[in-house]
Amino acid sequence: MALAVAIVGSNGLEALGLLGDDGLTRQTFAPIAAVVGGYIFGLGIVMAGGCGSGVLYKQGEGTFAAFVAMLGFGLSLIASYHGPLQPLMQFLKGYKVSIGTGDDAIMNPALWDIFGGPQYKWIIIAVIVVAMLPVIIKGKPFGKQPKKGWSWSLGGLLVGLVIIGAWWTSYQWGGRARGLSFSGPLAESMFFFLTGDSGAKNDQLFSIFGYGAISWSSLYILGVPLGAFISAKGLGEFKLTTPREAAELLRVFFGGVVMGIGGALAGG
Repeated sequence: MALAVAIVGSNGLEALGLLGDDGLTRQTFAPIAAVVGGYIFGLGIVMAGGCGSGVLYKQGEGTFAAFVAMLGFGLSLIASYHGPLQPLMQFLKGYKVSIGTGDDAIMNPALWDIFGGPQYKWIIIAVIVVAMLPVIIKGKPFGKQPKKGWSWSLGGLLVGLVIIGAWWTSYQWGGRARGLSFSGPLAESMFFFLTGDSGAKNDQLFSIFGYGAISWSSLYILGVPLGAFISAKGLGEFKLTTPREAAELLRVFFGGVVMGIGGALAGG
């Protein structure tokens, strides 16, 4: 549900010219980095007990292990983007696949570029969304509501709308249109707290109470745990928890490290 809403809405913003001349910033297609990075990221998720967003919202629910995993995640992201792992990242990302040749080559192709060009954009989007509908309908989106909290369908709708809003608000106030990714913004937020400057390129930077320069996307890294805390308190599910064994803290920290390397390599 979230993905269907986000795909239609964000591409709609681009079509209406509400994201500036650059529109949605699609990444260069580096398949080796994407596949290897995705595999490594998956290993890290299992060890850390959650993905990038998972370790952030679990902090808001009171899980100390998630905080430790986030530290490992953030430190390895900085090492990958700016530190000793940067040469390896650049090497693996060096193999790129484009569509076309010479000056007409498209280095960041979208699906419709494979099938002929932008004139097929909304046909491709319609096919994708229609393919999702049976899965959405099978989940009975208008069925019985849970006793507490939102239904999955309302939650998915709201997440999709937040993603659409992220593209627009980041363009309006953040300097450029950026979607919701946790790898880059988490590295930027940790850089801000360590050095006072998030180091984000082409972004509008903000100070917090007159201190430093933090990027727009870094702000929602602070918002996710806060939102999770408010939700957990409202549902009566907030509980401070710590691992019973030190070995678990080592596991989740190392999992966060592995996850950061994979996230940086895969591009988010």
